[in-house]
Amino acid sequence: MEVIYEDNHIIAVNKTCREIVQGDKTGDTPLSEMLKAWLKEKYCKPGNVYIGVTHRLDRPVSGVVLFAKTSKALPRLNEMFRLGEVKKTYWAIVKNCPPAEEGELVDWLVRNEKQNKSYAYDTERPDSKKAILHYKVIARSDNYFLLEIDLKTGRHHQIRCQLAKMGCPIKGDLKYGADRSNKDGGISLHSRSAEFIHPVSKQNIQIIAPVPDDNLWKSISERL
Repeated sequence: MEVIYEDNHIIAVNKTCREIVQGDKTGDTPLSEMLKAWLKEKYCKPGNVYIGVTHRLDRPVSGVVLFAKTSKALPRLNEMFRLGEVKKTYWAIVKNCPPAEEGELVDWLVRNEKQNKSYAYDTERPDSKKAILHYKVIARSDNYFLLEIDLKTGRHHQIRCQLAKMGCPIKGDLKYGADRSNKDGGISLHSRSAEFIHPVSKQNIQIIAPVPDDNLWKSISERL
């Protein structure tokens, strides 16, 4: 677990693809519990430690995850995420060249609960939700392209689904059309940064997560 930001009300972690934000059926220890133990030891706290989950990242995705350290910050952060007041920027490595250097993708997503997968359509469908993102090619290697993604809406598997529909499945994402998995079991999608107005101090905060310690991530990001 890598803590990349902390103040009195907020703490942020650079999640790896092996870590989970909240407990699930695997029984693996989630980041929320890891943080409680970390804070308890760091500050020699005798009682319970408060940690509030404000948002989630899919398990195979890496990058910035924000947690609240106080009951004052949690509802405010939750509301900010709900209203889209937290600017989230993602980086994705794809094998296929996008049709344009940059563009906006607008699709209608339908979530299939049983498959834990979303499907993208050009027009509105029953139970569909509008999904919008902006992408830009910011670097490339001999075989891959690095996209920067500005997420306008927060739908289930949105980036994975929309990029796949564009013909650019994320490296390692077998569920959405990649031809092979990544060695670490993750996908090459990284929550690069989160920018927002602090819910208590009202200062502008930007938290940037270093890219995964992986040869491809290191080599392609060095071309920026």
